[in-house]
Amino acid sequence: MILALESSCDETAAALCTADGEIIAAAVASQIEIHRRYGGVVPEVASRNHILHVRALVEQVLAQAGVRLADVEAFAATSGPGLVSSLLIGTSMAKALAVAEKKPFLAVNHMEGHLLSPFMAGNGPPRRSVALIVSGGHTMLIHMTEVGAYRLLGRTRDDAAGEAFDKIAKMIGLPYPGGPEIDQRAAQGRPDAHAFPRSFLDGRSLEFSFSGLKTAVLYELPKLNLHDPSSLADICASVQEAICEVLVEKLVLAARLTGETLVTVSGGVSCNRGLRVKLQKRCDQEGLNLLLARPDLSTDNAAMIAYTAAQRFQRGQTSALETDVDPNLPLVA
Repeated sequence: MILALESSCDETAAALCTADGEIIAAAVASQIEIHRRYGGVVPEVASRNHILHVRALVEQVLAQAGVRLADVEAFAATSGPGLVSSLLIGTSMAKALAVAEKKPFLAVNHMEGHLLSPFMAGNGPPRRSVALIVSGGHTMLIHMTEVGAYRLLGRTRDDAAGEAFDKIAKMIGLPYPGGPEIDQRAAQGRPDAHAFPRSFLDGRSLEFSFSGLKTAVLYELPKLNLHDPSSLADICASVQEAICEVLVEKLVLAARLTGETLVTVSGGVSCNRGLRVKLQKRCDQEGLNLLLARPDLSTDNAAMIAYTAAQRFQRGQTSALETDVDPNLPLVA
């Protein structure tokens, strides 16, 4: 049983999890409403709120599980990537608990947490697959042969998909976070209303780029009446279609090039309903087995950090207490 803390950005989370992916208890203190007034995450505000919530969350998950700190086998925390001031709160708390209880500490890569999250909730153990990790700050394709053995196949050259959703949403007057706002309105729009670009869809490239899409939307805005709900829905549907088509086709291409038949998708953007439908339909056509991270395990959460730490701990791996946070921690060196 591992107790993990996640504080890489603006969500404070704690969870108890077993090595087979069973979530014993989990809790999240969201800061979405706090940062919405600023139109995005303010690092100093995020770290201050982590300090306010982290101890209470630890006490909450212990109470939910009906266990004591002494029953926990190891303590873990996200060590990167993320905001330095936020990462420090979770790691400092986890290290303090490890010292107090004389138990091991594990520093966990946030992106590895996303990578392994589809194998939780009865879908494990982690095994050979091609993974699409798509979140607010990252869009990448990973070839996994086993836990700890990862090869980067492709990544974004500029904005991540989630970042593109949020920035475009802001351009068209939607509140933060913009991804869910676009997803909601896209259901009422026409995905072919605007011919937005799809970057790197030709050839065998597994790289991503969404900056051209942002520029295309910017040039389209003067022609639109965004006060008209149908016009707003059309641009949301067209943006979503452009982003999702690239994500889906790149994942299918990566599976072909590696010869893998199992594909996984995780990260906050994987909650997008349009993307989930498109992924399942395309994978069925290609004969691919698709594992999608559960929605509550797709956004930032501590359960995936605990699960990843448990996988490492089972293999005899722990981290030194001197391990520092790294805002740019790579998943693949």
